[in-house]
Amino acid sequence: MSPLTETVLFVFSLVALGYLAGLTGYLKPASGEGISDFAVRVAMPLLLFQTMVKADFHGAAPWSLWSIYFTAVAITWSLGHLVMTRVFGRDARAGIVGGVSSSFSNVVLLGAPFILGVFGPSGFEVLSLLVSVHLPTMMMASIVLFEMFGRGGGEPVHPLRVVRSFLGKLFVNPLIIGILAGLAWRITGQPLPQLTGRLVDALANTAGPVALFAMGLSLRRFGISGNIRPALALSALKLLLMPALVLGLVWLFGLPPLTAKVAVMVAALPSGVNSYLIAVQFNTGQALASNQMTIATAGAAVTTAFWLMIVAHVFG
Repeated sequence: MSPLTETVLFVFSLVALGYLAGLTGYLKPASGEGISDFAVRVAMPLLLFQTMVKADFHGAAPWSLWSIYFTAVAITWSLGHLVMTRVFGRDARAGIVGGVSSSFSNVVLLGAPFILGVFGPSGFEVLSLLVSVHLPTMMMASIVLFEMFGRGGGEPVHPLRVVRSFLGKLFVNPLIIGILAGLAWRITGQPLPQLTGRLVDALANTAGPVALFAMGLSLRRFGISGNIRPALALSALKLLLMPALVLGLVWLFGLPPLTAKVAVMVAALPSGVNSYLIAVQFNTGQALASNQMTIATAGAAVTTAFWLMIVAHVFG
């Protein structure tokens, strides 16, 4: 068994163990929420803090990386919206849920441990560049669209309300706090005190396996209940079209091999819980977002291995 295949199996085996723990009742639903909170609010922010303090970002081409990745996001989001509204006849708000479900990669609970396992710390440094703008960008897009459609199409968009809502959500997000704190410490040029470094390392090192296990528990909590055809269509956009778009763009613009590989694999990740949370906020499409997240995560066990082979062949 190749190391890449073993890593993919290891990652999705941890997700499966979390799912089985919920399915069998070995862990209660409240346990899943607690584990997810620990992963997102403690372990992952400290991992990002650690990366920001120690990382060497030379050669990662952030502006090219960001432009390419979010071009693919915009195209896939638009197609997801059109699929929901034109093919399945849903309203504009459900179209937004379809768009975000087809383009919002699970970069935290699944992406961080996956990229660490496949590409190591250097790959995670590239991922951190995406994480630093991924959440704010997707959050802003969701808030703007909510202002346009979630309050009724006839009500005008208020820019100050959009900015206030965006900033209010952004600067209380633990991931953003971890990134900003790490950058602030990096600017000082001082090494972390030994005890602080040990504490950060100890908790940050739990981020990967805990996040994957929590992801499995989340899937069990949300489950599948109808909307199978649109969920399958949106999953195909997420797992096949979006990584193909990123692959073509990173090859066309000549990004460094590691940066290109990470960008494609992040695009190939399934949707995370954020699409469901946005559906809850809109009070529409909750079952669709839940089903799509579950189906896409199951499908990603196969498609991520496929995209890994493709990027290895194209970029070496």
